[in-house]
Amino acid sequence: MVGNPDFLTGIGMDQAPEIQELESPEGELHLRFYVPSGNEFALPATGIHEVIASSPEWVTPIPNVSPLLLGTLNVRGRVIWVADLGQFLGDPSSLNTDRPEIPIIAVEDQDTILGLAVDKIVGMDWLDVEQVLLPTNVPDSMAPFLRGEWVSGENGEKVLRLLDSNAILRSARWAA
Repeated sequence: MVGNPDFLTGIGMDQAPEIQELESPEGELHLRFYVPSGNEFALPATGIHEVIASSPEWVTPIPNVSPLLLGTLNVRGRVIWVADLGQFLGDPSSLNTDRPEIPIIAVEDQDTILGLAVDKIVGMDWLDVEQVLLPTNVPDSMAPFLRGEWVSGENGEKVLRLLDSNAILRSARWAA
């Protein structure tokens, strides 16, 4: 390949029709997921350390801590706290831990890392942050942790709420 003139000059590129120019995505990359109540949320990808599918047996319960915390998880030698994100946000339904795997989103800011256990991860999407609206009809327990929301559907029935991972990490609720 080093001495191949086609490689160096770009000649012959039209011989591969399956190579297409990539389109630039619009917006910012976000991870979309659901909590047990069925509410859908998104977190900016920039604040996510990693996504883990963990067996519930790997989460070690710790006595005398906030009921929002499920316990700790050892991730490659680093111990992280795992929390039920839905209950943290005021969701009346608790996370079902009676299943083979629990999706956990590890968010990080500086040296602080926290695992947020959720019901279901949808995937990564490019979302236009300029289309974010102020949150409406939000419980008081959830409001401090929202940056905004996207509304879609014919009558605005589908709501995707944007969370602030730093506000969640720094919350005083963890001490309760």
